[in-house]
Amino acid sequence: MDYFKDLQRLLKLEKEEDRRSWEAMALSVPLAERRAAGSSWFPVAIRDTEIGRGDYLTVELERTTHLDVIHQFRFGAAAALFSNHDPKGDRAEGVVTHVGGNRLKIALRVDELPDWTRDGKLGVDLLFDENSYEEMERALKVAPERAAQRVEGRLLRVLSGQEGTEFYTEKAYTPLPQLNEKQNEAVARILSASDLAIVHGPPGTGKTTTLVQAVRLLVREEGGPVLVVAPSNAAVDLLSERLAAEGLNVVRVGNPARVSEALQALTLDERMSSHPQFREIRRLKRQAAEYRDLAQKYKRSFGPAEREQRKALFAEARAIAGEVERTEQYITQDVLGRAQVITATLVGASHYSVRSLKYDTVVIDEAGQALEPACWIPLLKGRRAVLAGDHCQLPPTIKSVEAAKGGLERTLLEKCVALHPQSVVLLEEQYRMHRTIMEFSSREFYKGKLKAAPAVAERTLRGEAPLRFIDTAGCGYEEKVEGTRLSNPEEAVFLLKQVERLVASLPGEERPTIGVISPYRRQVELLRELAAAHPLLSVYPALTINTIDSFQGQERGAVFISLARSNADNVIGFLSEVRRMNVALTRAQRKLVVVGDSATLGQYPFYADFIAYAQEQDSYVSAWELMDF
Repeated sequence: MDYFKDLQRLLKLEKEEDRRSWEAMALSVPLAERRAAGSSWFPVAIRDTEIGRGDYLTVELERTTHLDVIHQFRFGAAAALFSNHDPKGDRAEGVVTHVGGNRLKIALRVDELPDWTRDGKLGVDLLFDENSYEEMERALKVAPERAAQRVEGRLLRVLSGQEGTEFYTEKAYTPLPQLNEKQNEAVARILSASDLAIVHGPPGTGKTTTLVQAVRLLVREEGGPVLVVAPSNAAVDLLSERLAAEGLNVVRVGNPARVSEALQALTLDERMSSHPQFREIRRLKRQAAEYRDLAQKYKRSFGPAEREQRKALFAEARAIAGEVERTEQYITQDVLGRAQVITATLVGASHYSVRSLKYDTVVIDEAGQALEPACWIPLLKGRRAVLAGDHCQLPPTIKSVEAAKGGLERTLLEKCVALHPQSVVLLEEQYRMHRTIMEFSSREFYKGKLKAAPAVAERTLRGEAPLRFIDTAGCGYEEKVEGTRLSNPEEAVFLLKQVERLVASLPGEERPTIGVISPYRRQVELLRELAAAHPLLSVYPALTINTIDSFQGQERGAVFISLARSNADNVIGFLSEVRRMNVALTRAQRKLVVVGDSATLGQYPFYADFIAYAQEQDSYVSAWELMDF
């Protein structure tokens, strides 16, 4: 099918560009910078070793310094153990099998620790993510064959636009009292769908709540497990917790992004370790370790007899490891056989433990942020699909300009909303924003259909208007460009003064959580530096400063946005991606303050509309009026 061939071609372009940028970083960036970026741990200490699946040696590592640095190591990621004695030569590659706190386990493609692990300090590097691309490529290769099958290929033909959707008209549904009208409509649509249902969830509309109730009813109806996936670990964690809170037997494949006992208890690893048969695995592993330790004694110089003895000991250790693997397989099947819901990331749905499983229903949450080829990994396992998300917010990040132009940036959710409007339910009532904060995004992105729930519609901070656009035109707050990094120092200083004014004007118990957001990473760094040196803001516990992308899915009582662009050429760069601005404008609950230069921004229809909306709401003010002279 040309549909999947096109996707394969675009994915190849993306993979090549991704590899190019990764290699440029890996070859040119010093270790200290990689560590600061979270792509390396150094130094690390070896805490344990054991023979794992396929005779691979699993090594448990602990980072011993820089413990507060946020890292990028995730379950299933490719990584390499190295020695600083010879970082390029002394390396062993493998796959991360567990991450928890400041420890991780890596399955190395060796059966014993190399000699060089005793030389110099050890570290671990994140490698290019070959595995995710291989899984996506495999799915796109299988998809055309599956689509050609009359019954099993039906869902694929619907999703790729070759056939229309169908619904069971005879299905009765009793609305749930805890859901609003549109949420109930979405659940009913999911239960009656023969092949596809779509839940379009704008910010704050209770999409997760809706999905959780739908999955609960699907489990009751189907009996068998429902597969629930999302592109990010954070989204999978949230769904896993919420589904478990409904009393469902949830098994989380992979590692949670957050360290939480409740989440850890849901993981496949934890479920296996509490299985009655797991004691036998521990006994066998101890036995295998003893044989390996004895074999290690012959490590240095030894004769033929010792060589044979060493060989026999390793063979015995491997035989026991095989027995461990068979017992683990039995336990895995037993645990998964009892599961009502299996949760994973898109790529995690192909993990060896669940690779062969099939499902009646596959639910993809945050589908608006999911790369389409990754969606096909779980979709090949299901008879019907539920896509949930918001294609009016941030799309997935595409590194290849050519692939993005070719259509890879367009998500499966966006395509299916256009192809199958009868499958879509738009959630209309939002529970986050004051109506004035909500209204602009509602008009621009959701055809004016959003409405604020009564509990939040008029909710403000005492003495504060819900919306303010502060215009810095004519103030001389020029943007500063350093290579590819952009900031606006004067705007940053000015914005933090507005944050300070708000905090100082409210009594302690009324002070809100505050988000300070900018699209530009350098501006975020600058705002953080300034806030850290500020006597009031440096000790304000409820202040978060981050990029727009990092704030997707979050909310704060008050949000301040620094747009940063101000130049004579009226260039706004990726501020022209208005879906990014939709995310920024919909994070605030009670107060939203946007700081920007109308002379630069007002040349673009979206920003001209926003400025006009602020004026219409009597929420426009010039920065000149707020300056301390």
